[in-house]
Amino acid sequence: MSIFKVEAKLREDVGKGASRRLRHEGLVPVVLYGGEKQPTTLTLNHNKVLRLIEDEAFFSSIIEFVADGGKTQKVVVKDMQRHPSKHVIMHMDFMRVDDKHEITMSVPLHFLGGESSPAGKSSRVMIDYQMNEVEITCFPKDLPEFIEVDVAEFSAGDNLHLSDLTMPKGVTLTAFTHGDDEAHDAVVVTTSAIGQAPAETEGEEETVAPNEVVATEQSKDDSAE
Repeated sequence: MSIFKVEAKLREDVGKGASRRLRHEGLVPVVLYGGEKQPTTLTLNHNKVLRLIEDEAFFSSIIEFVADGGKTQKVVVKDMQRHPSKHVIMHMDFMRVDDKHEITMSVPLHFLGGESSPAGKSSRVMIDYQMNEVEITCFPKDLPEFIEVDVAEFSAGDNLHLSDLTMPKGVTLTAFTHGDDEAHDAVVVTTSAIGQAPAETEGEEETVAPNEVVATEQSKDDSAE
């Protein structure tokens, strides 16, 4: 598992105006919450954040978080807001975690063998990946960076549901914690045939429906009057 370390600075000024000034200074406003402690407002260096988020695992890993040189805390990323048009991180939320309490996280799905599968090799079949992440519950020590999904044997007509996924030890899909498993057993991967329009036969006469013939004859009669 990847190890990420984040060093933050405490901040006292809050609000939209303060956050705007911090962004102009190359900082990302941050809120750290969870556990038995009160929420804390901090900042992170924007350039360092950009490097961290290049790694997909950053969003599904336990992070070593240090505020102003204090004690290291275990945290996870719970939210990140991006600028709608610029390569700028507007805000981040981190949540404290501990070994005694389960956490709920979204983790990515990594699909294996799609291109080499019978469905993937066929030009008449399309593999449709309908999910790219799933929500799970586990203790921090069991948090996976991703869930592998093997579709190497996929053929035309095959489908894969949440219940077909193999979860690591200690990991539970939250979709099946609300009762009525069948109702929450969503499709993860499906296959479909790629439609092709039938080719026209050379010299084949166009078929005219009977009602079109009547309408044509009627129009001739009207024009003759």
